[in-house]
Amino acid sequence: MIIYEASKTEFISDVTNELLVERLYNSYQEKIGRTSKSEILSWENSLQRMSNVMQDRDIPKDSSVAIEFNIPNTSKRVDFLVAGNSGSQDHVVIVELKQWSDVEKVEGKDALIDTYLGGGRRSVTHPSYQAWSYAALIEGFNENVQEQHIKLNPCAYLHNYRKVMDDPLTDNHYEEHLTKAPVFTKGEIQKLRNFIKKYIRKGDENQLIYQIEHGRIRPSKSLQDSLSSMLEGNEEFLMIDEQKVFYEEAYHLALNAVKEDKKQVMVIEGGPGTGKSVMAVHLLVNLINQDLMTLYVSKNSAPREVYASKLKGTLKKTEIDNLFKGSGSFTNSDFNEFDVIVVDETHRLNEKSGFYGNQGENQVKELIKASKFTLFFIDEKQRVTLKDIGSMNLIKKYTEEFDAELITGKLISQFRCDGSDAYIAWLEDVLQIRDTANTHNYGVDYDFQVFDNPHRMLGEIEEKNKVNNKSRMLAGYCWEWPTKERRNTEFKDITIPEHEFEISWNLQDSIWAIDQNSVSEAGCIHTAQGLEFDYVGVIIGPDLYYEDGYIKTDYTKRARSDQSLKGIKKMAKEDPVKAQKVADEIIRNTYRTLMTRGQKGCFIYCVDPALNEYFKSRLKKTVLYNDLSPGSFDKVAEDKERYK
Repeated sequence: MIIYEASKTEFISDVTNELLVERLYNSYQEKIGRTSKSEILSWENSLQRMSNVMQDRDIPKDSSVAIEFNIPNTSKRVDFLVAGNSGSQDHVVIVELKQWSDVEKVEGKDALIDTYLGGGRRSVTHPSYQAWSYAALIEGFNENVQEQHIKLNPCAYLHNYRKVMDDPLTDNHYEEHLTKAPVFTKGEIQKLRNFIKKYIRKGDENQLIYQIEHGRIRPSKSLQDSLSSMLEGNEEFLMIDEQKVFYEEAYHLALNAVKEDKKQVMVIEGGPGTGKSVMAVHLLVNLINQDLMTLYVSKNSAPREVYASKLKGTLKKTEIDNLFKGSGSFTNSDFNEFDVIVVDETHRLNEKSGFYGNQGENQVKELIKASKFTLFFIDEKQRVTLKDIGSMNLIKKYTEEFDAELITGKLISQFRCDGSDAYIAWLEDVLQIRDTANTHNYGVDYDFQVFDNPHRMLGEIEEKNKVNNKSRMLAGYCWEWPTKERRNTEFKDITIPEHEFEISWNLQDSIWAIDQNSVSEAGCIHTAQGLEFDYVGVIIGPDLYYEDGYIKTDYTKRARSDQSLKGIKKMAKEDPVKAQKVADEIIRNTYRTLMTRGQKGCFIYCVDPALNEYFKSRLKKTVLYNDLSPGSFDKVAEDKERYK
């Protein structure tokens, strides 16, 4: 979608005669239905500057200009495009416009720069990287651009920014991105003109703006090849047994649904470690290789970021990032806009979308509407916030509403926790989520330890992590996460005074689950759910405690910054019994989820001493390694020789 399109001559005329703002406003209202004139007026300065740029006699009068092109399948908008021909090749110049007047280099992080924005300084992507990434998205997903060999040439124009000696904007730190997309600043208008004229020497005879706007969304062949090569031989994505069976069924159902244009919905249920995410990634890659526009969707950003980075191997392939979407990305999607949508962690879906929860109708409904074949992976026991509404009943309801066919399946085999189905049953019994037949055996080969000292647990996790960077600390969300300190690893959010123990929550801008330096930071339910590690060390906060022979919960011990129980106080006033029941289920599910992130082992430290002793007592009933000697009946970390 494009907000404004004209020839160079028409654009300059609209600016000169002060008609452009009104036309932009009317177009916005017609195509999007919401904006304000003040928002449009904020562009006026930038567009006046671009009018000055375009007033060069060597830029053809019949070249095309477009403003605010919405890149399909994203919320990203290209500020300004100029289209024409170099004499032998069709070109479109992409210009990212900025009104910034100062910037600071961000050390140690690729393509990030600091500027004053939105009332304060913040880290954002470098304008050159931003312009290049937009071009890469269009090239990677627009069929007309691919088949008609339209060349995209990105650049950035900071018309209020004047360069100084050793300027941070053009520092060598950003050399790679500046090469791909040069940046022009105040006083460099002729350089920008020359950049445009290098590619636009003749007019837009082939209606390039129209071709880009109406190009079908399709992943490029180069993207398909890249995904395939990254998946092959990667043991983390190996499928076995029933995973392979369900994958093949889902794969062929998706192909047939698209081929026959028959809307279908598939639901696969499965507990922790049954391989849902592995199957989701395989389906994403292999369906894209069949020319199907396929997306991986999750509510939490953590799984998306981790799987995307593992597939691409580098953080610079923005096309791959574009395949991983948040669940709130489909509020305005057309019916069957995509071929396939694979939804991981379906139990975490919300009703409304947007930062304020005021957009859309229902995420389950929107996902089914947007795709010809929608596959939901779900475990209803992992619903951990009041807003989690993903359920089989809702899926069935909206499947019927869209007159689609529903196919269901259930993964049973456990591939996490060293394949120990017994551990899951034991844990649910210990947490008093449900009574199980497995009250005394948590699995022969699973390493479960209770620590009396959080320092020792952290030390053990750090040692385990040295092997392959697959061990992490986790904690219940009982400590605040101050907004101002979310990028400061020196600020210790989690404190346990009686042990003089301090640790930070995970940093906001890092991929905590795979960052080599994050082993000494703690993840919470929101950064860990949907992921798996070899070992996890879980700090169980004061929201879970032991009293009178029972595990109990206290939702008032949750941090105010945690949104999991937002609205519980209002519910408690209206129906205290219901509020207690709902909060109790969420807290227990939260720790069940945290304590099933480890494939090989789970270590715990409980803030409540009585709860620590309770876990120890449950361990003492367990026989390990088929060893009937007296010492085998107690596997508590402090009893181990290395801590004597």
